Amino acid sequence: MKQKTIKQPTSLEGVGLHSGAAVKLTFQPAVEDHGIKFQRMDLDGNPVVHADVGRVVSTERSTTIKSGEASISTVEHVLAALAGLEIDNILIQVTGPEVPILDGSAAGFVKALQAAGIVEQAAEREYFIIEEPIIYRDEATGTELMALPHDGFEIVTLIDFGSPVLGQQYATLKSVDKFAEDIAPCRTFVFLRELEMLFEHNLIKGGDLDNAIVIADNAVPQEQLDRLAIKLGRPKVAFDGKGLLNNLELRFQNEPARHKLLDVLGDISLLGKPILGRILATKPGHTANVAFTKLLKKSFQEQRKLRGKPKYDPNEEPLFDAVKIAEWLPHRYPFLLVDKIIALSESQVVGVKNVTFNEEFFQGHFPGNPVMPAVLQIEAMAQTGGILALSTVEDPGNWDTYFLKIENAKFKNKVVPGDTVLLKMELIAPIRRGICQMLGTAYVGNKIVSEAELTAQIVKRPDNE
Repeated sequence: MKQKTIKQPTSLEGVGLHSGAAVKLTFQPAVEDHGIKFQRMDLDGNPVVHADVGRVVSTERSTTIKSGEASISTVEHVLAALAGLEIDNILIQVTGPEVPILDGSAAGFVKALQAAGIVEQAAEREYFIIEEPIIYRDEATGTELMALPHDGFEIVTLIDFGSPVLGQQYATLKSVDKFAEDIAPCRTFVFLRELEMLFEHNLIKGGDLDNAIVIADNAVPQEQLDRLAIKLGRPKVAFDGKGLLNNLELRFQNEPARHKLLDVLGDISLLGKPILGRILATKPGHTANVAFTKLLKKSFQEQRKLRGKPKYDPNEEPLFDAVKIAEWLPHRYPFLLVDKIIALSESQVVGVKNVTFNEEFFQGHFPGNPVMPAVLQIEAMAQTGGILALSTVEDPGNWDTYFLKIENAKFKNKVVPGDTVLLKMELIAPIRRGICQMLGTAYVGNKIVSEAELTAQIVKRPDNE
């Protein structure tokens, strides 16, 4: 799929749920690969905060992100709206410290974005593809969030508050195509017993019975309703004993579970990339959602690094075996460090080094704890790159390859006996006058063990000119 943004700016106004501050929010179109960013229009310099899980500073009753002195609270509903409409690039300008709560759902944001028009852009979307289970658990609360492989995108949530009014509920979103209709209208909720604590903690200053479902577990004395009415600035608060204050009608029988699903979608969108996978969330909350998203981001970063990992099937015939490699390279025991060449093109070569306990260098390098020297990993890369450089000349066996430069070398994991190292060398620039600039990456399994930028020159031997 292509990336998307909106066709034209659109604005809406409201109050922050916790701050009570009046705020205007404006959606602005953004260019490809811009991502989702917030901009505080009320602060000097109009600072920008990227919607990223690494920017989360609080998950108390909502999700807050911050960069420098600029923070934005209660971002989850607007982020869920963007994820549900598959909008990748947008600038969200706000005139206060918190996203307006509107009616406690994402419906107002969805309506505004749809009215602005959603347009495709030229760039492709980059997905995080769930390839193996990723699990977050909190044993104390029984919370569990899990990502599983799946052809599309799906979220399933289970909530259980142990309440006679709100016990176990399930909600499912099988496709984002259904988000606007089935999930976006579902409002946030709170138990009456929590309200006093929230008021005491200086939260829900903008709370109202019009922007949240208030659930009462038990009978509510009139004097308690009267106190609540004063705090909410209402003449009165009604309760007919059916569990919801002000005799509110639910939009869906399982609206609370659907809203929790909405929160999960908004929080995991802080990953910054859409997901292909199934998300199973049991008793989710903002703290757990954010911790889970951090696990997702770590896995995504590892996946992105390994996206270029070569595929190696030992059953396939190599392009070069050790004998042919020795015909091209002058190195011999104990310094020939490439066993096979399994791929070769005009811009890339892939070699294989099988590391055994019988390697000469293990006799003196960390005896009793054999580790392949980092410099020899670089040498193995260079020999592999030498095959790529020599493939451009006639009579390659009569040329030598010499190092000119090694830059940005990084060693990330140990290489030990029994490892099979895949050595991938890619041209950074075209080969000119025999000078070859290459990016080298060495893999063992699903780990990058080392990487470096190498510059070498191939020179014909003087006695063969």
